Amino acid sequence: MSDVETLKAQVKKLNSQANNLKMNLHDLAEDLPIGWDKIPELAQQTFETYKNLAEARAKLAEAGG
Repeated sequence: MSDVETLKAQVKKLNSQANNLKMNLHDLAEDLPIGWDKIPELAQQTFETYKNLAEARAKLAEAGG
């Protein structure tokens, strides 16, 4: 597998994870105040995943993919 293909696969995986976390945050918000104590952990996971996704997309663009 080439570097570009590896990066594309990574972006695809991170994008899926990010979307799932986004939906989890949305669901959590809809159920408030139930589960309010889960906000910091879920928000941190979501932040880190989107940060990693942005970095992977930048690497892919840099690699010409």
